[in-house]
Amino acid sequence: MATKTTECTETGTAAGTGARKDDETTAAAGAPEERAVDAAQPDEDAVASAAEGEGEGDPEEAAGDKAPSGVGQGAGAVVSAALGLVSLSGGWIGTVASAREQLVGQLRTSSTASVATQVKEVYGDAWHTTALWAGLFALAALITGVVVLARPAFGVPGRPQAPWIKSVAWAGVSLGVIGLLLAVLKYSDALLGLPSTG
Repeated sequence: MATKTTECTETGTAAGTGARKDDETTAAAGAPEERAVDAAQPDEDAVASAAEGEGEGDPEEAAGDKAPSGVGQGAGAVVSAALGLVSLSGGWIGTVASAREQLVGQLRTSSTASVATQVKEVYGDAWHTTALWAGLFALAALITGVVVLARPAFGVPGRPQAPWIKSVAWAGVSLGVIGLLLAVLKYSDALLGLPSTG
């Protein structure tokens, strides 16, 4: 009986040891397969970081960062239109220059001078000074508007100019042309010339 128990114990131990060895062998054999499966499946964190990296390196975004935003062109168009309006209204500088020229004419003209001389020196020169300053503002408006309209030809190819920039720049060019024409007519006394004193 004791012998039988010993034999059973030895058989059970041998079977248990054999089972353990089989499990270890299976585990060792399965380890490379698991490693191969893990290597074949990419890490989710790596995929997410790669996707973020691709988003940052998007060519359109990179081109958008390097391409001009058009703020300078818009500002130039607005300045052109404003200068055109100033050329039509005369502006503060034209008014001050006219008043100064009128004062100089009064100081240089004697009280014994003829009426025609007084009118020319006091009012005529002041009128011409106003026309001259209006013409300068009109010319500045015209040049600024033309530069804004011509800028896309020298900028980034394929990047169109915003429609509102074109509209405002064309308005500045138009006002500049009108202001320049009026300034020339005023300066040459073809428009609102001095009254005849004869």
